[in-house]
Amino acid sequence: MNKIYIIDAVNLLFRAYYAISPMTNLKGESTHALYGFIRSVYKLIKDFSPDYLICVFDGPDNKKSRTKIYSEYKSHRTSMPLDLVEQLQRSLYFCEIAGIPFLSIEGIEADDTMGSIAKWAEKEGSEVFLCSSDKDLCQLISEKIQIIHLHKDNLLIDEQKVKDQYGVEPSKIVDFLAITGDTSDNIPGLEGFGPKTASLLLNQYGSLEELLANASKIKGKKGEILVQQEEIALMSKQLARIDIHIEIPTQPSFFQLKTPDIPKVKQFFQEMHFLSLLKELPLDKETPQENYCLVNDLESLEQLLKKLEQETKICIDTETTHLHPMLAQLVGIGFAIQAGHAWYVPLNGFLNRKFVLEKIKSLLEKKEMGFIGHNIKYDLHVLKNENISLQSIHFDTILASYLLHPNTQRHSLDELSLQRLGREKIPIESLIGKGKKQISMLDVPLDLIKDYCCEDVDCTLQLKEQLEPQLQEQGLFTLFKEVEIPLIFVLAEIERNGIYVNVKTLEKTSLALSSKILHLEEQIYELSGQKFNLNSPKQLSSVLFEKLQIKPPKKTTTGYSTSIDVLDALKEEYPIVKKIIEYRTLEKLRSTYADSLPLQVNPVTKRIHCTFNQSIAATGRLSCQNPNLQNIPVRTEEGKKIRQAFEPQEIDYSFLSADYSQIELRILAHLSEDPALIQAFNNQEDIHNYTASLVFGVPISEVTPTMRYQAKAVNFGILYGKQAFSLSQDLNISYKEAEAFIATYFQRYQKVKDFIEFCEETARKTGKVVTITGRQRPIAEIHNKNPSIRAFAKRLAINTPLQGSAADLIKIAMIQVDNYLKQSHKKAKMILQVHDELLFEASDQDVLLLGKDVKQIMENVMSLKVPLIVDIAIGKNWSEC
Repeated sequence: MNKIYIIDAVNLLFRAYYAISPMTNLKGESTHALYGFIRSVYKLIKDFSPDYLICVFDGPDNKKSRTKIYSEYKSHRTSMPLDLVEQLQRSLYFCEIAGIPFLSIEGIEADDTMGSIAKWAEKEGSEVFLCSSDKDLCQLISEKIQIIHLHKDNLLIDEQKVKDQYGVEPSKIVDFLAITGDTSDNIPGLEGFGPKTASLLLNQYGSLEELLANASKIKGKKGEILVQQEEIALMSKQLARIDIHIEIPTQPSFFQLKTPDIPKVKQFFQEMHFLSLLKELPLDKETPQENYCLVNDLESLEQLLKKLEQETKICIDTETTHLHPMLAQLVGIGFAIQAGHAWYVPLNGFLNRKFVLEKIKSLLEKKEMGFIGHNIKYDLHVLKNENISLQSIHFDTILASYLLHPNTQRHSLDELSLQRLGREKIPIESLIGKGKKQISMLDVPLDLIKDYCCEDVDCTLQLKEQLEPQLQEQGLFTLFKEVEIPLIFVLAEIERNGIYVNVKTLEKTSLALSSKILHLEEQIYELSGQKFNLNSPKQLSSVLFEKLQIKPPKKTTTGYSTSIDVLDALKEEYPIVKKIIEYRTLEKLRSTYADSLPLQVNPVTKRIHCTFNQSIAATGRLSCQNPNLQNIPVRTEEGKKIRQAFEPQEIDYSFLSADYSQIELRILAHLSEDPALIQAFNNQEDIHNYTASLVFGVPISEVTPTMRYQAKAVNFGILYGKQAFSLSQDLNISYKEAEAFIATYFQRYQKVKDFIEFCEETARKTGKVVTITGRQRPIAEIHNKNPSIRAFAKRLAINTPLQGSAADLIKIAMIQVDNYLKQSHKKAKMILQVHDELLFEASDQDVLLLGKDVKQIMENVMSLKVPLIVDIAIGKNWSEC
């Protein structure tokens, strides 16, 4: 063995556990320490190409030899977090299947095993590299033994570096630690002796024993301590000394890297959801090309269509020129009905584009045909651009994956194919490039598009075969088929409808905002006494916390934070902070809406066509992007000005808003079955006045605005699992007052308290919570040992059944309202969804009846123990609704 690398496995795991942001696999199990460990091992192998390597772990009951010497040895350490224990066990399994030698000896600490291997290998003539950041190992360093700090760009620690850092050579490190002690291992050392004193004395006397023998020569307190604590010093040396005489394997072959079991490693990475590591394995990237066919002549096209018309389920995938479906031109379409076989039909091949479209139109518009796709809403749009209307969707793999694993947003076809099929797909960049050199799909050779598209449609079909039975097993298939799949058509219709925005109104709003922003800037500069970049957190931090000496409540690794929660805590005391918050608010409105929205108007329709996402929010809520119209402020004057720009495109049309009233509180009443809450809603009481009346013990007529405000904060705070501390900050009251407020609230609404406890207990027992319609959200973090993570999980357990049920309720309402609009033939269309609100554009002659009918439908989509109430508003712009 010329060289051997000895890895301190537990050291790597601990470092990764605290250095890497928490990661989980699809089961919600922690994986970040394991990921960091594997990454470090692979990096070492890549950087040094070792033939001999060993991962050393602590053995079971490893502290017993030293606790016999000193019962308090490492006693201050808390138990290893349970989720780290699980990752440690998995790291052992990874080493086994990856062909990486590992060793764990019962009753022995990793340091002793590493030391014994190092000194044996040194005698055998090997160079030894200890991979660890543990300073105890410095005592092993010699001409042949060095330490590598993997986390510091493979920094090598040799004899000279030890002397530079500690002031003594490696052979005296044990004595050094005996004198100074080691807080990490609870080695006591000598009282009052620091590193400088220790190195000075050791260089003078040579060893701890010689120092103790000459204690009488050392004057003052130090000499006294040496005499008094001689036994402690000698004991500390025993504890600090690494045992290099542990019985270890001595056959060089034991330390040789073995051939990894690639199928098992692949399966392991899939289970752990390590997609980036999966990509680095030698996976099968090619599918036999004879199974992927280019359909580029009349005979092949007719044969394909004849074959497909005999099927009832067909998987499709479109290739286009643009990511935005409304702007995309169809380049070709892929079909698959059997795994491993697919066809690509180009529209820019030998056959006439119009001819091909006419041929495939009759197939794609068959009502009895069920189509399968990945994010099939995009394909639906693209086909609609060509006047082809899909009539029936059987399956969407992105939605299936999302329902099964709502806590991750990694549902792309590339990621699912890698995760579930172990297949690294052809990257789109290999076809069209990226950045300034990116080309159009129209310019890519047909054979390359054929392989790419056929692989997409083939993987989609194979994923469907995996996902469909899992939906049924998990009890999610009904939600999938009756809510999520029908909603695809509704959302596509809303997106195609778009919403008109008056660009001139936005331009005026932008000018008004710019004027206010400029005025605020001048005021802030005056208050600060200097000009600076208000959009630079670093400069703002410097002005507030250094120049103005404002006491900062929070510091980050890069300096003092200027986040909104920090500024909110300071705004009442410091006028400049209030101005900065106002500046940020107005600047965001100007940049995000007033200036940006005109750029997103479709040049053909003159409307904005945003995209609704079904597969992002873990609660089941829809999200909106390009642009996000769900976040425009509704209560501020400036937000209202932005909303005023949204108006009907035609003069004799109006907007109609249908908004569920207190929907989550109503669902709370239904699920908790709290009699007081149910009575309030059944009597159509103002729920916040009603709560204030109960909590403060006064008649409703005597409830003050302050009482109502506080009751409202508690009502909504309960939905999000807020505790006394958070409530005290929201209401600017003491912690004790907030605590008393919550206690009184739960006395009045006892069943609400029971419901909260039920949600937490359900999450603990089953690892998930469920909505009224059966939507599930795993909450593995409920068992986390970190109190803040566990508290967050509890809040999720409370909020998800409420927010998730509300999300499902409005989805069902959207489906029913869409059916009504199609049957009623009114001049009306649904143009937007903002969580609990639906927005319509309707002719003035139909708008009143539309409001009446929509209210009727929405209030009856679900039977609850309290009435559903929908507020209808009509106006000539969105702000009036």
